[in-house]
Amino acid sequence: MGFSQALSGLNAASSSLDVLGNNIANSQTVGYKGSSVQFADVFAGSTGLGTKVANVLQDFGDGNIENTGRNLDLAISGEGFYRFQQEGEVVYSRNGQLSMTADGFLENAQGARIMGYGLSDANDPFSQVVTGGQPVPLNVPSADMPALATGTSTGDNPGVQAVYNLDASIDETDASKLNTAQVFTDATQGTSAEVSYHYSNSYTVYDSLGTAHNVTAYFTKTGANTWDVTTAINGVAGSVDAAGAVQAQGTLTFNADGTLADDTPINLAYANANDGSAQIATGADNLNFDFDLAGTTQFSNDSTNTSLTQDGYTSGALVGITIEDDGTVMRNYTNEQSMAAGQIVLANFRNPEGLEAVGDNAWKATGVSGQELVGEAGTGMLGSINSGAIETSNVDLAKQLVDMIVTQRAYQANSQTISTQDEVLQAAINLSR
Repeated sequence: MGFSQALSGLNAASSSLDVLGNNIANSQTVGYKGSSVQFADVFAGSTGLGTKVANVLQDFGDGNIENTGRNLDLAISGEGFYRFQQEGEVVYSRNGQLSMTADGFLENAQGARIMGYGLSDANDPFSQVVTGGQPVPLNVPSADMPALATGTSTGDNPGVQAVYNLDASIDETDASKLNTAQVFTDATQGTSAEVSYHYSNSYTVYDSLGTAHNVTAYFTKTGANTWDVTTAINGVAGSVDAAGAVQAQGTLTFNADGTLADDTPINLAYANANDGSAQIATGADNLNFDFDLAGTTQFSNDSTNTSLTQDGYTSGALVGITIEDDGTVMRNYTNEQSMAAGQIVLANFRNPEGLEAVGDNAWKATGVSGQELVGEAGTGMLGSINSGAIETSNVDLAKQLVDMIVTQRAYQANSQTISTQDEVLQAAINLSR
């Protein structure tokens, strides 16, 4: 009789309806991945015994990316999973809705903390991020950023880098072309001297206490291809001779094609107020930095400054964080500086369909999924991270509703099979009377 076949069909349709119902229920769940039921027929010899559920397959296709404007909402564009630590275990998720705890950890609504590459020194909140190590739960230190004196950074070009064009058409023998300025020649600003120049430009530098100082550079043409450079900080001359005259602190020599013949930086040094020729306040370290003029030219155009950067800054308080496409968590400070607090990593698997769903938008690795492959977002097969966005469920609600109708019809058809078999059996019983 065909009761067993019909019952297997009912059970299979019921399982399919369970999966469809779960998909529909999670159609608005961020990062949810829909599932589908795979069936297999059952045979004994050449006799069909119905059907069975062979597997429930997860669909790890991308959902749509929707902007939220919230900087702690993250979406993965492409392959990969966030790596979370939840109750001492590592789980994986596509839901990047994060919040920051009072102690600086980034976690999801279930309390799982997102993982990534941390700082090289856990006791130094301003150490560098070490990539490629073992991922750890990321923490954002709240410490204020200390001041950095100009010329003391560890970058490639510490100090001041400036590019100018100095007007080659100036006649250095024509006194009418000279400008003059009064600068102080001692720390008490009691005496002053005159500086003659053809072009001047100012910029800001910082001492070790974060105090800003204004430096004015005076450029004076002394020959066909030669210019002297003299500076004053806060109106006090950078260099004065024994007679109280302001001295040049560097010389620029140009080639016939207008380029610098020697781009060796000019070293500028300004003493604190413990020195008789002081230019900066008591308490800060002496200020010493290179004034790098590489790229400066001498053409017959107006003298002008085309670019200027310096590496110093005052202290700053943390005002917020942003997350970049490669997962780097940047701390932003009131001094307009930014510093990395860590880098979110992504994980991928040879067979993502083998992951075990554990609820709360999370999966665990299994022997079927294979070992995790961890790396930086945007590298290899890993997607990029979009901040201020979420990945919606990849459930196609319209398709689920159509599949539900089809499954309902299959359920009804199997029920009808049982009814028909019942009628046949009843007729056979009646004939036997």
